[in-house]
Amino acid sequence: MPNKLAHFAIEAENVGRALKFYEAVFGWRFEPWGPPDFYLIDGAGVHGALQKRSELLPEGRKGFECSFAVTDLGETIKRIEKSGGRVCGSRHQIPTVGELVQFTDTEGNEAIIVQYEPSRLEELNLS
Repeated sequence: MPNKLAHFAIEAENVGRALKFYEAVFGWRFEPWGPPDFYLIDGAGVHGALQKRSELLPEGRKGFECSFAVTDLGETIKRIEKSGGRVCGSRHQIPTVGELVQFTDTEGNEAIIVQYEPSRLEELNLS
């Protein structure tokens, strides 16, 4: 079974301004969730979030963060590295969500792979 895009996050300098933009342009609705300046997106077609940018926008990253659901994080890391990609940082666990790690592809694009908890897979319609 192919791996599916599971989640994306839009990072914003000014979350309120970005929220208004995406409401107006795409008709998305937003629900505050978790930390301040973090909103879940309703209506984007895939699980998404709008969140405060934690640092200045690096040259290579354009403000969108995609997460891919994988069944085996360790095996996927091996495939990333074998295929010329690079893991950035260490694996870490988010309680009730799953274990994840960020990676860079051969073109310098950053994304995240997540081995989701079974209950979260159901919630995201990925099981």
